[in-house]
Amino acid sequence: MYEPIRTQSVHTMAAQRCGMRGLHRSREEELDIRLAWHLTALLTLTDELRALTPSRALDDAADRLADRITRMRGHAPLRATPSAPAAEHSTPARVTALHQRAHQLAGQALVVATTGGDTAGETLAAERLTAHAAALGIAEPGR
Repeated sequence: MYEPIRTQSVHTMAAQRCGMRGLHRSREEELDIRLAWHLTALLTLTDELRALTPSRALDDAADRLADRITRMRGHAPLRATPSAPAAEHSTPARVTALHQRAHQLAGQALVVATTGGDTAGETLAAERLTAHAAALGIAEPGR
């Protein structure tokens, strides 16, 4: 269904250009790094959405994302504490833009998790993809 990721990471290519040794990673390690990055970016957007539109669902999603990243990386992700939103930042257009970006990141995370055979990551990314699609009013195929 998805085209597997076959390219090397920018870190591997940079190490090869510089003649550095010992920085070679397996395909699985590269996919784990990419998935952790996508989930961390998704967590950042989720935290921003939580500050603008507080909800228990977003709180739960942020907790699940943070737990998954912690299990993958061995340490908790760095997170900024959301502050009280300024009125000019909590516009409907801003919230919609955040949901669009989160939807895109969830889709990218889903592709990477599927390619890497990470069932837990795949499930979490699919749930976030569906949630952001619903927030945007995007109908799921077949419904």
